[in-house]
Amino acid sequence: MRRREERREERGPGSSEAGGAGDKRYQMRQNLVSIGDDFWIENGLGQKVFKVDGKALRVRKTLLFEDRTGKNLCQIQEKMVAVRDKMEIEDANGRTIAVVTKAMITPIRERFTVNIEGGPDIEIQGNILDHEYRFEQNGRKVAETSKKWFRVADSYGVEIESGQNDILILAATVAVDMIAHPHR
Repeated sequence: MRRREERREERGPGSSEAGGAGDKRYQMRQNLVSIGDDFWIENGLGQKVFKVDGKALRVRKTLLFEDRTGKNLCQIQEKMVAVRDKMEIEDANGRTIAVVTKAMITPIRERFTVNIEGGPDIEIQGNILDHEYRFEQNGRKVAETSKKWFRVADSYGVEIESGQNDILILAATVAVDMIAHPHR
């Protein structure tokens, strides 16, 4: 059984057995968040799916998320006046759809909350710096990040359960990375 799991992991995210039925896996690059740079989020097959445009600089840090055709899907922005670290996720029309907030007190593991407009919040908890953490909504896993799915150096994966808003989860992942690494 263990060897079967190891072979499944070696085949990687492109195999039909990787992840559960309907789960989606995306490949992110460590140190990808750098204001002024662009980068691509790839699917488990290595295909470029979403572009993150860091050239849209304003008074505060802003990253635009686009599909392959260049259509704006959402953006994340740093909140300037905040007691805690916060980043807003806005839709293509500039309407705030979620706010990612770092918890004030974090005992052993880091914790973030994604406050979703008109929906239940998502709790993010785990080892943020090592990209090993889970997204939970109402106590149920909706996404997970991990380095173990990709053998490529400086990469980690985001696996999203079916029925979730992929771009919202990916934007929240980037926001968490920006809050955890503010000097990039």
